[in-house]
Amino acid sequence: MATSKNYFENRFTFDLLHPKYIGTWLQILFLFVLGLLPAFIRDPMVKRLAKIVMLLAKRQISVARVNLKCCFPQYSEQQIEELLYKNVQSFLMTLLAQGELIFGTEALIKKRVKLHGEAHINAARAKGKPIIFILPHVWPIEYVGLRLNLELPMVAMAKAHRNGLFNWFGVRTRNLFGAKVYKREAGIRALVKELRQDRSFFYLPDEDLGRENSVFVDFFATQKATLPVVGRLASAGNAEILPVQVGYCEQRHQFQVTVLEPMDTTHMASKQAEALALNEVVEQVIQAFPEQYMWFLKILRTRPEGEPSIYPKRVRKPKSR
Repeated sequence: MATSKNYFENRFTFDLLHPKYIGTWLQILFLFVLGLLPAFIRDPMVKRLAKIVMLLAKRQISVARVNLKCCFPQYSEQQIEELLYKNVQSFLMTLLAQGELIFGTEALIKKRVKLHGEAHINAARAKGKPIIFILPHVWPIEYVGLRLNLELPMVAMAKAHRNGLFNWFGVRTRNLFGAKVYKREAGIRALVKELRQDRSFFYLPDEDLGRENSVFVDFFATQKATLPVVGRLASAGNAEILPVQVGYCEQRHQFQVTVLEPMDTTHMASKQAEALALNEVVEQVIQAFPEQYMWFLKILRTRPEGEPSIYPKRVRKPKSR
């Protein structure tokens, strides 16, 4: 997939037909076939598959388990394991449905994603403001983005994948309805420029970006390195900040997306206060549907000064001579 300047160009090129991508094409074809199945047939598959994933993805599961124990020390071992199992099911359900986004239509997205809280979007738009949607890393984030893109112009940011075909596939999904997709290295300036051109975007405040420029504030029952920047983004782009929650209704086979009331930026006078306000919003969003959150991410990788790493070290097998 070709790139131009600091954003991706979603053009199909013949180099994506190179033999090295045969395996990737087969994976995409498999997802496409699954995407053709009705959700009421596809969804029940995840319960059996989840048990297999729990056995195979031991490293990812161990990271998720550590995160849950740190964030919810009041949970019993049984509660942790039950939430882990539901979390894996949510991952699989979203993964198996990805194929329906290859040639997704407006009607399909509206059918699969029910949007609540449109009044908050309309209020911001009536004031002539773009929107910074606050959403932590959740499994159905692509569905949320596409649904909101039907309401207002959006941009997105993505990390380039080493596999060119996966790169093309991911970007094609994100700009299905015209959203421009920036490369991550484009940075904040590109986002501010888009805000000033009346384009909205997601801000994912839960990612651990290291000690530099981050501050440590409360996050559930622990502390987390948080980057306090969304207030400055909103000010520079004259934008409203709206948190978003997402859950899944198994009976209707439908994602339920709720746009919440705007954040009050007057309480973001200091970096510490802004980071704390962000984490409080992230907690609120996660607690609504904890099974949808990507607990396998090392969101607590950077620890306060003097605290050791909380994640198990990866044991590398010695190279055979």
